[in-house]
Amino acid sequence: MQTLVPVTQPYLPPLEEFLPYLQQIWDSKQVTNGGPFHTQLEAALCEYLGVEYLSLFSNGTLALITALQAMKVTGEVITTPFSFVATTHALHWNGIKPVFADIDPVTMNLDPRKIEAAITPQTTAILPVHVYGNPCDVEEIERIADTYGLRVLYDAAHAFGVRRSGESVLKFGDMSVLSFHGTKIFNTFEGGAIICHDAKTKRHIDHLKNFGFADEVTVVKPGINAKMNELQAAFGLLQLQHMDRISVARARIAARYEAALSGVKGLLLPVAPVDSTRNHSYFPVRVTADFPITRDALYDALRAEDILARRYFYPLISEFPSYRGLPSAGSANLPVATAISREVLCLPIFPALDSDTQDRIIELVLAAATVRDRANELAHA
Repeated sequence: MQTLVPVTQPYLPPLEEFLPYLQQIWDSKQVTNGGPFHTQLEAALCEYLGVEYLSLFSNGTLALITALQAMKVTGEVITTPFSFVATTHALHWNGIKPVFADIDPVTMNLDPRKIEAAITPQTTAILPVHVYGNPCDVEEIERIADTYGLRVLYDAAHAFGVRRSGESVLKFGDMSVLSFHGTKIFNTFEGGAIICHDAKTKRHIDHLKNFGFADEVTVVKPGINAKMNELQAAFGLLQLQHMDRISVARARIAARYEAALSGVKGLLLPVAPVDSTRNHSYFPVRVTADFPITRDALYDALRAEDILARRYFYPLISEFPSYRGLPSAGSANLPVATAISREVLCLPIFPALDSDTQDRIIELVLAAATVRDRANELAHA
């Protein structure tokens, strides 16, 4: 039986490198509540990412929910249907009405023209997503936000380490939220972070994630428990030491896919963002009508060979029962997102993916690409 190959998996450094961190936690007996590893990781991530203020969270979803609370967002928020469902769930948990706008056919991020068309008197903010780590059109979104007096919160779950015009993409908008889930290029098992732009806002966020406590006896606001523990933070510090190796490995795998699959009729490969770095968090291909078989047929063919590719993002968030009744959720309002969600397939990409396994994935895709040619040969034999 062949080994199952997931679309991604966490990078795990050698266990012996993690044991000294565990020993320090056991010796200190401080396992949470802003311990030394938590403090060190916040500082190390600020330096690595090129930002000034970062607050660690137990997961990215709680970070999104808390960021919206910290920004006091209400009413309607314009967002993308082409994302992981947590993006919209964070709005729902804050009593905010999601308004879906369509996406750009190349970047697969929110289309600024559709954002502007969706603004109503009830709109208070925009929640874009840097899909697959490909930066949004941050300058145009900023112009729209400034023109209409809107807040901007970026879901940057995929955008760890991404830079645009030499600057961290996390510096744009009022806040950005990262995910450190095990599927992300940098992970703390579970985890996340909010990036903001001043010390006062960071203090406010830190209060919110710790029940609202300002000190031992003072609760200044109704907060939640969203703190990152010391075990997660320690693993993050260790993982950060390996980020250069992780980045090189992902880039190498992406380059092999591109070399092998570029020019295959009916397959659209990722487009390199203009003037931006790539973190290769995912390798999405689009299986269009010119490919001999459908996206779902290719998905099934890979799965039959234990290659667990993912139709990521399918279905659209707007198609789930919780949201499909919204006026903005209809496919007529989201033609590009609807079409792409039925084409996209993410191929496995993670540092431990070896060349032989990747070759097997490539061979399966290329074999599917010749189905029509083989059928034509048989028809004319």
